[in-house]
Amino acid sequence: MLAVTALTGPLLGAAPPVTSTGWAASGSVDVTIDNEHIVTGELAKCTADGPYNGWSQGGATGDIAVFGAGESGCGRSGDAAIAQASGRRFRATVLQRYGGPELTVRTFTAKCATTDIGSGGEVTVGAVEGVTVPSQIPPNHRIVIPGGAAGTALATVTLNETVTPQPPDGSLVTHAVHIKLFPQGGPASGDIYLGTAACDPFGKK
Repeated sequence: MLAVTALTGPLLGAAPPVTSTGWAASGSVDVTIDNEHIVTGELAKCTADGPYNGWSQGGATGDIAVFGAGESGCGRSGDAAIAQASGRRFRATVLQRYGGPELTVRTFTAKCATTDIGSGGEVTVGAVEGVTVPSQIPPNHRIVIPGGAAGTALATVTLNETVTPQPPDGSLVTHAVHIKLFPQGGPASGDIYLGTAACDPFGKK
């Protein structure tokens, strides 16, 4: 007698269900200075699949940056993923060793949410010092901090940054503030992010 085994699960050829994803973090540092690699990972990180909330009391990363308290919240509303993060009292001190300014940001937030076919995001940035910031910050507003060798930049500061893949796939990443060290090369390299939120309606992590 032949044994018959019952199989459960999706039918062959059936597309898996689409689950939107999202995550957020209050900030991160990933830089290399004098051949030393300094990485904090994402601070106060949450995801739409849990953990749903993140919190960080902040602290100093050597003489590179000082983070104040940060928090995040993620989840879903129906099929839509939602992610947001905020922080306060940030100081970037790393540029002072190269004769540059101290950068401070009093408050910042980043948010995103998915739709059926895409994602939308928004950021807020309050009381920035060390660079000149317009009263209304346009998308991807980039500020060059001069002072590197042979006329190169010590850093670039991008406010209200949105990153989307090419070709577009419905996902996006928003950063309230993105500091890039020596973008044309120099004694340091890497990135500091304040307020990051990432969303994808089709389930990419």
